[in-house]
Amino acid sequence: MIIAATGDVHSPQYFEDFVKAVDTLKARPDLFLMVGDMINRGAVEEFEKVYNVLFGKITCPIVSCFGNNEFQELRETIRKRYPDIKFLDDESLILRVGNTSVGIIGTTGSLDSPTPWQRRNVPDIERIYQDRISFVDRHLQRIIADFKILLVHYAPTYKTLEGENPRFYAGLGSQRYEPVIIERKPSLVLHGHSHKGTKVAWVDTVPIFNVALPLNREIVVIDTEKDLKPGIAKFV
Repeated sequence: MIIAATGDVHSPQYFEDFVKAVDTLKARPDLFLMVGDMINRGAVEEFEKVYNVLFGKITCPIVSCFGNNEFQELRETIRKRYPDIKFLDDESLILRVGNTSVGIIGTTGSLDSPTPWQRRNVPDIERIYQDRISFVDRHLQRIIADFKILLVHYAPTYKTLEGENPRFYAGLGSQRYEPVIIERKPSLVLHGHSHKGTKVAWVDTVPIFNVALPLNREIVVIDTEKDLKPGIAKFV
């Protein structure tokens, strides 16, 4: 199975980079996954541009979680305007790719240290973040599929934040997902939010890809038959 993934276009900020990345995508993916922040600061009108870039070029199913820049109050509007994209907001689904059932769990994720704005403006933000961790744990346990993907905006480990200032790790993701990932062992984890981090890391035997466009400068392509083996196992 070939998976293409990206996020953090922050249109219009990195829109031209996104256009180039899609135009130069040579793979023919079976799934196209987005990890949120496709628009900047709630600019819903920018999603039309993002959608138009994908339309006609990406013919496989497109699944996305939301990022913090897709503001909570705008998410239903985005869903209704772009029904061709399957948006997951603390939700899961199962798709069939060939003979493989693919379970995808999507969430914005959690921060170990909520931002000052979040603390001022989002009631119970600490509980919301803990509830999302519990949600991921439950759904990874319950979903029955041959291949399980966790699609999350914020980093679910600090390992893919290496390259960022360590002082800011807690504001970029949450390492509280690591025990869940180790216990439930999804086949693949994709996230964004970190623009200066590390492209791939491993939590136990689980591959974690940071697919943020500002970091990768291209659409990340993952061949599940070749790219998901740790270390030297790739070559044997």
